[in-house]
Amino acid sequence: MNALSSRPVSPPLLAGLSAVAPNYEVILCDVWGVIHNGVAHFPTAIEALSRFRATGGTVILVTNAPRPGNRVIEFLDKLEVPRSAYDALVSSGDVTVSLIRARGDLPLTHIGPEQDRSLFAAAGELSGRPVRFAGLDEAAYVVCTGLFDPDTETPDDYAESFATMRRRRLDFICANPDIVVDVGDQPVYCAGALAEAYASAGGHVIQAGKPYPPIYALALEEAARCAGRSIDRERVLAIGDAMRTDIRGAQDQSLATLFITTGIHRAELHPGPRESKLDAAAFRQFFESKGFGPTAMMTRLAW
Repeated sequence: MNALSSRPVSPPLLAGLSAVAPNYEVILCDVWGVIHNGVAHFPTAIEALSRFRATGGTVILVTNAPRPGNRVIEFLDKLEVPRSAYDALVSSGDVTVSLIRARGDLPLTHIGPEQDRSLFAAAGELSGRPVRFAGLDEAAYVVCTGLFDPDTETPDDYAESFATMRRRRLDFICANPDIVVDVGDQPVYCAGALAEAYASAGGHVIQAGKPYPPIYALALEEAARCAGRSIDRERVLAIGDAMRTDIRGAQDQSLATLFITTGIHRAELHPGPRESKLDAAAFRQFFESKGFGPTAMMTRLAW
């Protein structure tokens, strides 16, 4: 029986990863909110992953970043996240590239900032031909990596585009199912917020990242490659800070989950000063409102 598989009503609050590390051979770890906040990395999280690897464990970073994995690694390098803390990284951008390639030479509309265009360069390099872009009136489908200007826009600003997409019955490939992330202390809308709005308007959405199966299949494949052997899911622990994506997604794959409470849900679970303790009553209410919960939790990832 998996050490964290029972999913109790009141999940245990672990003091450190070392309490359960011997029970696992693979960690699938979320990135933004667990090992960094977009501005700086979290030293205790880096230490925890590094020490897990030192015991012979395999660490695969799994992120909903809408960019190829190698570009995410370059960003982690800038935040001084040592590559010795993980074995490999898979991104929803990697899954999106495969979805674009499967559609051959069909033209697409890109919704998202210019900085995410590396996704299409990667798809073009792998397929041997450049990706064709078109406006919404000519495109065969849409790929969304985020809002054009997340600092000033909200999903409401896309109502007219959604109407055109619905009229033409365009598929909407969401390269990042996250609804929001914290950049430092500032919440910012992600592609998932637009996907949710388009689906609510009756549009068809294809999700590339967590909590959906394709990214987990890719992550487990990478884990097996890095470990040099097949992976027993009973020996895999998924770590994340977002209930909807990280925790629900891993549970749907029958994986044990470790929830970090000071990530995206920090304001709900740690009301008051930034370093305030977990509010037990707030957590019970939070858990009940979600209808599901993690199998264990920590305030922040540490050894």
